[in-house]
Amino acid sequence: MGGLTVMRALKARLPGESFVYLGDTARLPYGTKSADTVTRYAVQASAALMQHDIKLLVVACNTASAAAVPALIATLAPLPVVGVIEPGAQAAVAAAPDGPIAVIATEGTVKGGAYVRAIQAVAPHMPVVQQACPLFVALAEEGLRDGPIAELAAQRYLNPLLATMPRPRALVLGCTHFPVLKDTIAQVAGADVVLVDSAETTAAAVERILQDSKLLNSQGARPARFLATDAPGRFAHLGEIFLGEPIDPGAVTLVDL
Repeated sequence: MGGLTVMRALKARLPGESFVYLGDTARLPYGTKSADTVTRYAVQASAALMQHDIKLLVVACNTASAAAVPALIATLAPLPVVGVIEPGAQAAVAAAPDGPIAVIATEGTVKGGAYVRAIQAVAPHMPVVQQACPLFVALAEEGLRDGPIAELAAQRYLNPLLATMPRPRALVLGCTHFPVLKDTIAQVAGADVVLVDSAETTAAAVERILQDSKLLNSQGARPARFLATDAPGRFAHLGEIFLGEPIDPGAVTLVDL
């Protein structure tokens, strides 16, 4: 579901492009699964998307980006494959070049250390602190993006993280669900902390790749197509929270991976 925040950013930045989106609703969440399992799921999902004559693949999940992007690049070459972690890491370093940088993500992304590696690949001595925020995923999917419950959860996760010294100057939203809670997270983090939204930074990276490859389409976009591996009606209902616009249930196709 959270990957729809990435699609939302892509649609806003690339209005002439056509999109097909696969939500693996039968096997979510990915954030608590092993890297091997996530990689297997991602390869299966990408094979289903390849049947739609795609010109570029966006891995709109931080956990899958951390685990599966190398396998997808090898499997799908020469098709361009874009994950959400490297663009987010680069944007975080640009926002806070002197650091420190904080990352909030799922348990799997934090344990795997993908953001630490990606950030320090850009800035080798950059201090990075991390916090797993699993409850944010459930809050986003329930539409509890603000109010006392969301605020208490944000305080519980962020206050210890932001109390580290020196205080982090940038906070990476390292899960595609988290932009739904962006206003609450910003309120708790404070105005002196720059929020880095991996959805927006990924959309910018995709635009650059399409331009450099002369694949950018400025007109003629078709209506978005959606694939779901379970409960397409629920996908359409909840998807509006993340996409920011209604999803026609008739536009969601049930697929078996």
